[in-house]
Amino acid sequence: MKRRSFLKSAAAAFPVAGLDAFALGQAAAAGTGEIHPVGAGQDRLGETHPLGFSTILFKVLTRDARNGLFVIEHKGLGHGGPPVHIHPHQDEWFYVMEGEVLIQVAGERKTLRPGESVLGPRGIAHGFAGVGQTPAHMIIAFTPAGMMEAFFRETAVPNGPAMDAAMFAKYDMQYVGPPLVAG
Repeated sequence: MKRRSFLKSAAAAFPVAGLDAFALGQAAAAGTGEIHPVGAGQDRLGETHPLGFSTILFKVLTRDARNGLFVIEHKGLGHGGPPVHIHPHQDEWFYVMEGEVLIQVAGERKTLRPGESVLGPRGIAHGFAGVGQTPAHMIIAFTPAGMMEAFFRETAVPNGPAMDAAMFAKYDMQYVGPPLVAG
């Protein structure tokens, strides 16, 4: 019997025990096999998420990869960025498409230009900031996704909450220090 069929059968057989929601949730988590093309400059759900220093677009949602991956696109990344922080459970990969982005990983700083990328490994303090003459454009991928989508849904809104130690802790991250500045 296929896993999905088994789980649906279990849901039908045990609704009183509350296993129906669990079994159906597991079947949904298995994925549908559908593809979700996302156009250039588009968000996976047609949303926009302003951060103050840039606007982000969700390209791969947490549910698309069963929590294994979350990908965002930063558009119009001006001078500034998030506070330096640590993800205890996620690797974060940065890929610059346009402009210049100052990246710090484990205390080492490097300015990335178009076509360059770097990994911010889990457990290592990192941060970034747009620093060029024109706004930067980059892709960031988190693996596994963890709570990153939920974090951006709460913080990347007009007049969103401060990205402070309490906000980072709420989403299983550690605030290390203020945003990077060029210099």
